[in-house]
Amino acid sequence: MRFTTYSKYHPELADAVNLQGLLDQLSDFLLQSGFAGNSPSFWHDETGEGERSLDALRQAILQALMESGQLTPDMLKVLRGESTGDEARDREIEAELGQLLDRIVQRLMEEGYLNVSQAPQVPQGYQSMFGPGGQAHSAAQQVQFNLTEKGIDFLGYKTLKNLLGSVGKSSFGAHDTPYLATGVEAEGVSKQYEFGDVLNLDVPATLTNAIAREGLGVPLNIEYSDLMVSQSEYRSSAATVLMLDCSHSMILYGEDRFTPAKKVALALTHLIRTQYPGDSLRVVLFHDSAEEIPLSALATAQVGPYHTNTAEGLKLARRILQGQKKDMRQIIMITDGKPSALTMPDGRIYVNSMGLDPQILQATYREVANCRRNGIMINTFMLARDRSLVEFVKQVASICRGKAYFTNTMTLGQFILMDFMKRKTRRVS
Repeated sequence: MRFTTYSKYHPELADAVNLQGLLDQLSDFLLQSGFAGNSPSFWHDETGEGERSLDALRQAILQALMESGQLTPDMLKVLRGESTGDEARDREIEAELGQLLDRIVQRLMEEGYLNVSQAPQVPQGYQSMFGPGGQAHSAAQQVQFNLTEKGIDFLGYKTLKNLLGSVGKSSFGAHDTPYLATGVEAEGVSKQYEFGDVLNLDVPATLTNAIAREGLGVPLNIEYSDLMVSQSEYRSSAATVLMLDCSHSMILYGEDRFTPAKKVALALTHLIRTQYPGDSLRVVLFHDSAEEIPLSALATAQVGPYHTNTAEGLKLARRILQGQKKDMRQIIMITDGKPSALTMPDGRIYVNSMGLDPQILQATYREVANCRRNGIMINTFMLARDRSLVEFVKQVASICRGKAYFTNTMTLGQFILMDFMKRKTRRVS
C-alpha cells in the first residue's frame, strides 16, 4: 500500500506509539454502530459517509493521540489553526503529522490488525495536508479499512480484561457442576469401574480389592469387579446464542447501546476460545426480521431504521441451538425495547410501535415456551426500565425459568460475563 511521503520525517515519532494501547483507545470508533457522535473533525466529510475510510481512521488516530498527550505543543498549536511564528516550521509540522499518521496506519497493517480494500492513489506534487482538497484527504478517501481476525480478537481480549478487572476476577476455568465423572485428573474418591467409564485406573485401590478377595500371592488374579477408577469433576459444555437487538432505539436518546453489546460479544468470543474450548457462541441480530452473522462481521454491524421482531430472533436462535449437542444450551438476549414486529405466515412483517401489541406479545411468548420445551434457557438483559418492559421481561423469565437483568451500558458486560461463568440462579420478583 502506498502512503504519502513527507520530508524531514522523524521515524521515532510513530515507532514510539504503543499500537495495542492505541487500538484500545480506538475501540469505540472501530466498533461504531451508526451512532451520530459529536467528535470534532479536522477533515469534514460533507456526504456523511466514509466512517470506515482511511480518512476517518487517520482522524480517529489523530484524536486519540491528542487525548493521550502524545503530540508536541507545536503540533497541537498547528492543529488548533494557530501558528508557531514561523511559516516554514508550520509547513514542516504539517508534513510530520501527515507522515506520523501514515506510518501508524502502516504499522497497524504490518502487524495484522487492519487490512484495506483498495490502495489510495496519491496525487502528484505537494499539497497542504489539511482541508477538503488536501493531499492526505484525497488519497485517504479512496480506501476502506477493515478489522482483521487478529484485530477483532485483540479488542475482545482487551474488553474481557477490562470487564473482569472491574469485578476483581483474574482467572477462570471451565463450567463447574455438582457431578463427578471419570477423567484424567483425579478430584474425588475412586469408584468401581462401569462400562463406558474412562479407564483412569486407580491402581492401589484395584490391587487392594484383588488382595482382599484372594489374599497376598503371586501371580495376583485381578477380576473385572476389582477394577477401580479415579473420579474427576464433571465439566459441562455450553452452546450459546447471543441475540443482539439492532433496532433504531439502540442508538436513540443520546446513547449508543449497540456498541457496548458488540464489545460484550467479542469478549465472550475470546473467553470461550481461550478458556472454554468445548463451548460454542453464535450471534443473531434481530430487527424487522432476524439473521445470523459470522463473528468476523460483528465489528461492522450497525443499527438501522428497524423495529423489534423478538419472536423471529428467538425462533432462529432456537433452531441454531437444536443442532448443538451440548450439556447446556442458552440464549443471551440484549435488548432495550418492546417487541414491535412480527413475521406473518405469508412472510409479511406486521408492525405496531404503539404499546405492547397483544398479537405480537402472544407470538413472542409462544417462542419463549418453545425454547423451554427444547431445554433452552433465555437470559434477558434489558437496557431500559419502562414499567411495561419490566413486566414483559418478567413474563419471559417466568415462562422459560431463565434470568432477567435490568442493567445499562456501563454494567452490561460485567453482568453477562459473571452470569456466563458462575451460572447463578436468580428469581425475578
